Amino acid sequence: MSTDTPGIDPLLALRAPQDPACDVFLTGTVFLDIIFTGLDSAPVRGTESWARGMGSSPGGVANMATALARLGLHTSLAAAFGDDHYGEYCWDALEQGEGIDLSMSHTVPGWHSPVTVSMAYEGERTMVSHGHEAPAPSAVPGRAAPGKAATDRAATVQATTVPDPAFPQCPPRARAAIASLVPGRSEPWVATAARHGALIFADVGWDETGRWDLDALPDLAHCEAFLPNAQEAMRYTRTDCPRAAAHALAERVPLAVVTLGAEGAYAVDGRTGAAAQVPAIEVEALDPTGAGDVFVAGFVTGTLADWPLADRLAFAGLTAALSVQEFGGSLSAPGWAEIAAWWQRIRTLDDQDPTALERYAFLEELLPTTARAWPLRRAVPTIGFRQ
Repeated sequence: MSTDTPGIDPLLALRAPQDPACDVFLTGTVFLDIIFTGLDSAPVRGTESWARGMGSSPGGVANMATALARLGLHTSLAAAFGDDHYGEYCWDALEQGEGIDLSMSHTVPGWHSPVTVSMAYEGERTMVSHGHEAPAPSAVPGRAAPGKAATDRAATVQATTVPDPAFPQCPPRARAAIASLVPGRSEPWVATAARHGALIFADVGWDETGRWDLDALPDLAHCEAFLPNAQEAMRYTRTDCPRAAAHALAERVPLAVVTLGAEGAYAVDGRTGAAAQVPAIEVEALDPTGAGDVFVAGFVTGTLADWPLADRLAFAGLTAALSVQEFGGSLSAPGWAEIAAWWQRIRTLDDQDPTALERYAFLEELLPTTARAWPLRRAVPTIGFRQ
């Protein structure tokens, strides 16, 4: 956990000596994100556009890992890092800044970090990315010792071959794991994690094949929860209503959660048939990058804490709403101090609907009694200033 975050452990009442040390395991690609905001419109070919704001932060899978860690979950990330300055910055920001366990990650000598440039305007974002796949497992010379500076990590690489951390064969025991499903592809680590007791939460991207076939997602069979957006859910279920899509998906997974954009989210518990919908919180969005990842992190937190379904949706939506008011994906994720500050402030506003406020009353027992305003590390216009 970040050293600036109050020591709230949402799973404290549920922890037991025999529990795994890791709450959530995830794997994927870490990008360096460069975000431009304050654009009035999309860039026009042949012209130069100036942005009124800019931020840099770790991105990609780092968005979700950071969001989880800031909510007090012990988070383990397996990823490849370049041995360039970008990779060093991302490693240190995640390990030292956020307290994320990178013992299953490594630095790849001679491999440059993937980069995404994100432009936010009109409430949306457009992204341009560049990168190359990390070397195949046989080409990876070893795993660096965690916790070292990048130059030290590269110097301590061993001559033995290890599995590529992007596709771990033996993930650590964990309460939960998060996977991104890809049509036609199965990741062996997902089945292993589920077999060892982890609850698998999965999202999915746009199906470039155009088939939209649930049977092409073999790892869905191992999932506790599936969290597509409305368009994805309707295409996969051949329905014209996201709520109908959620009910159809609940026949395949215990928990189906469909995000509805400005309408919030709708979820169905396939075990009980119970359904819940929570509207989105209206905020002035600066940058929507990573909001979906933060939503998943909030829902995972509420599920592991055994909250009611509607409370999980409300909490996930709240954390996502708070994140879009800051630059970037990972460093925009709120911690408990930000959540507490929002809860204290929102109750002082005269125009609040008492019924809407009651939806978040469950926060009272969770939040610190005093809240500092926005203390966490945020994205800045460069990858780091010298201290």
